[in-house]
Amino acid sequence: MASAMVRRSIITHYSKFASSWSLLSRHSSIHNPLSASVSSFHSQPVGGGELPSYMRGAVFWEPNKPLTIEEFHMPRPKAGEVLIKTKSCGVCHSDLHVMKGEIPFSSPCVVGHEITGEVVEHGPLSDSKVKERLPVGSRVVGAFIMPCGNCSYCSKGHDDLCEAFFAYNRAKGTLYDGETRLFLRNSGKPVFMYSMGGLAEYCVVPANGVSALPNSLPYTESAILGCAVFTAYGAMAHAAQVRPGDSVAVIGTGGVGSSCLQIARAFGASDIIAVDVQDEKLQKAKTFGATHTINSAKEDPIEKIIEITGGKGVDVAVEALGKPQTFAQCTQSVKDGGKAVMIGLAQAGSLGEVDINRLVRRKIQVIGSYGGRARQDLPKLIRLAETGIFNLGHAVSRTYTFEESGKAFKDLNEGKIVGRAVIQII
Repeated sequence: MASAMVRRSIITHYSKFASSWSLLSRHSSIHNPLSASVSSFHSQPVGGGELPSYMRGAVFWEPNKPLTIEEFHMPRPKAGEVLIKTKSCGVCHSDLHVMKGEIPFSSPCVVGHEITGEVVEHGPLSDSKVKERLPVGSRVVGAFIMPCGNCSYCSKGHDDLCEAFFAYNRAKGTLYDGETRLFLRNSGKPVFMYSMGGLAEYCVVPANGVSALPNSLPYTESAILGCAVFTAYGAMAHAAQVRPGDSVAVIGTGGVGSSCLQIARAFGASDIIAVDVQDEKLQKAKTFGATHTINSAKEDPIEKIIEITGGKGVDVAVEALGKPQTFAQCTQSVKDGGKAVMIGLAQAGSLGEVDINRLVRRKIQVIGSYGGRARQDLPKLIRLAETGIFNLGHAVSRTYTFEESGKAFKDLNEGKIVGRAVIQII
């Protein structure tokens, strides 16, 4: 009897050991990153459900080198974070600046910072209110500025100035415990995160940077809410404080600039002037709300803006390119007491010139704006899109597959994308 019990105990322990060893072997096996597919994933039970044991992500290795699709161990969220199965990721110039070496960032890294997806797991010890707001299975959109919720700025509602975001994510490529959530499957090497590292099949996001996406809004087009629209709203609502009847000029009508046009129209601006060098973009700008268009390659935009506004200049001018020349055009296009809002990122070390005497005597305001405030603004943007006040369909002009990620950024660099492009991941 006792002998039989001992044999059963040995068999039970051996079975558990064999199962664990099999799981470990599967987790550490190496596959060709470029041949991996979703259907090839091995699953293991985590977080109460079945998740893949690994995933794919697009990695930036060094400036002016192509992205490569690599396999990663499944990222895991920590307290206050959510794991998202990524559905779509926007194609943004901010990523391109990093990829071209124009803005320093830790590498290797996974780029991509405007995403939609599905919540599949909460970090351990996460607040019950977070789980109630974002239950597993929730459709969500993520903002590129991911507020910690605890620093001196976040406590005052200024999520766009979050100390942890700039000190850890932008300065070090990590989340707020100083660690990345991304590790290569074949070597275990850490890979850094630009925002949440959204150009991947799964990503970890601080819950404060995520809002629920209603079923009425599509995953693909809604991705741009997290950066292009988010940045435009921050500029229009907080920096410029656009009021009904204001005249607005937007210099550069790409993804962010065209979103500024739509937000200006939603806020009741009167004259809305779009400035660009491509006639195709200017024609598209009219569908976003532009009442006037100026091709700055063919005529002086400052003179034309002053002419349109009866010799005064605009109440608000927005620079969405990040170039010294357009910086100057922006400051010179506003009326006395007007606001010149800068939202375009430039190559590191770039300087913009301004006429000091005019700035002082005519009370010109030059304001920088990086983005919106995730906890307050993202739900508002979702509502604007849901009611049709902001037209996502008009804003997204092109889609790519995950495997075409490199081509998407190549096309962006060559000026082939009108409006905003989105990469569909799953």
